[in-house]
This record gives sequence, C-alpha cells and structure tokens, in this order.
Amino acid sequence: QVQLVESGGGLVQPGGSLRLSCEASGSGFRSNAMGWYRQAPGKEREFVAGITNSGATDYAESVKGRFTISRDNHKNTVNLQMNSLKFEDTAVYYCNRRPQGIGWSRRVGYWGQGTQVTVSS
Repeated sequence: QVQLVESGGGLVQPGGSLRLSCEASGSGFRSNAMGWYRQAPGKEREFVAGITNSGATDYAESVKGRFTISRDNHKNTVNLQMNSLKFEDTAVYYCNRRPQGIGWSRRVGYWGQGTQVTVSS
C-alpha cells in the first residue's frame, strides 16, 4: 500500500521561505521518481519540480532558481525547499510518486492529500 503524507505548508509573506516534506510508505521508493505539483483555485494541477531515482532534477520555469527538490532514500522522503516565495506560488502542493521514465507533463502515479501554501502580506 503506497501512501504519501505531505507536511510543511503554511502562511508566509512574499519573499519568505517554506520547506515541504513528503514521507512515502510502501516498497520500491528508491526505484521511483518523485515530484511536486500544485493546484491553485480555478486552475489545473501543474508540475513544479521532479527528481528521478538517480537524483536528476527538473523544474517548472516559474520556480527555477527559487525552489529546490531533494530526496532521502534512507528515510523515504522527498523535500521541496521554496525560497523567494511570490503571491502566485499560493496553491495546494501535492507530492507525487511514479514509475521512473514517465514525463512530468503526465499526471500519473500516486498522490498525497496535499498541503496548503499561502503567500500573503
């Protein structure tokens, strides 16, 4: 049984930072790619950042240089460090676990319940 539990969301001022964490249960974590997606009100869920089973990373253009994804295969966790947050980063952030080799544009695999990130002054 695969479960993903996100934590670390909250309210932050523009320019601030947050760190999201996702803990994955179930076997095979090391062989999976892991990603973060987000969904703002009235918008479709969009890719934010991804990391392959070998540690290669990919980012949406809107977050490049501000967000960093990392994984810890010993703890079965994936993290998203978010710096220089902007109003437009406000969304529910979802952790994703998927088979290696599927493009990030495809919304497949397992999903967490989401954690709210609100950027507001």
